[in-house]
Amino acid sequence: MKNIKIDKYKVTSNITLKNSETKFIIKDAKSELKTIRKKLGDWQNIMYAHDKHAVLVCLQGMDTSGKDSLVREVFKEFNVRGIECHSFKVPTDLERGHDYLWRHYLVLPQRGKFGVFNRTHYENVLVTRVHPEYIMGENLPDINSVADIDEAFWEKRFEQINNFEKHLVDNGTIIFKFFLNLSKEEQKSRLLRRLDKPEKNWKFSPDDLKERKLWDKYQDCYEDAINRTSKPHAPWYTIPADDKPTARLLVAKILHDTLIKYTDISEPKLNNKILENLDDYIEQLNNE
Repeated sequence: MKNIKIDKYKVTSNITLKNSETKFIIKDAKSELKTIRKKLGDWQNIMYAHDKHAVLVCLQGMDTSGKDSLVREVFKEFNVRGIECHSFKVPTDLERGHDYLWRHYLVLPQRGKFGVFNRTHYENVLVTRVHPEYIMGENLPDINSVADIDEAFWEKRFEQINNFEKHLVDNGTIIFKFFLNLSKEEQKSRLLRRLDKPEKNWKFSPDDLKERKLWDKYQDCYEDAINRTSKPHAPWYTIPADDKPTARLLVAKILHDTLIKYTDISEPKLNNKILENLDDYIEQLNNE
């Protein structure tokens, strides 16, 4: 793993998804992940005590790309008080009564904690772009038909998302955005596995096949969203996702190798008065 340079997965210039890697296998990825996730858990404890930063991890990917299992495996060593995971489904009536970022603001991680968005605010420029008719449910001013949802609309929405993330970073949140880059062939295999194994049947929906027919459109929308919103303060990482253990390890390593560069994050030190009286406090307890 020492030879794997995490920067190769960071999007620093425009990418083409069809030319991006989907399959990469790291030997002993499972055992290496155990080591890194323990270090991440220890680091989160320090961040919790430091109480000046939060971390937001955003996961996007096509159906079956492995988001749920990645959350389970990468964050297994975290104190449950230090991490919160939210999965954003179809907006409720209450959520549609507010602007599209409102429900995301409500569950942002507080200082000292990790937040994981399993599907994110980017659904509002992905699913809604593939299905622009969904925008009509937001009841927006000046949007009276699908024909009103033009390129200027999407450009404004990308700008709003960039501003949203810049605001979070300026106020102490460290943002990571991961696109789990799955091949169409691997998705087919995983969908068949869900159908072949009775214990996995509950994960399958006929809608999965409908959305799969729109694969190319989704890829175009993902590519455009990544290129327009990968910024130095909130970069995207494209992670080859055909091999789940490797994808989990790469995400964990990117998190770890980036976070340890924040040298200002450290355990708070006791003030001098307390330090000077430590022996007295010990004696008091021993003499109870």
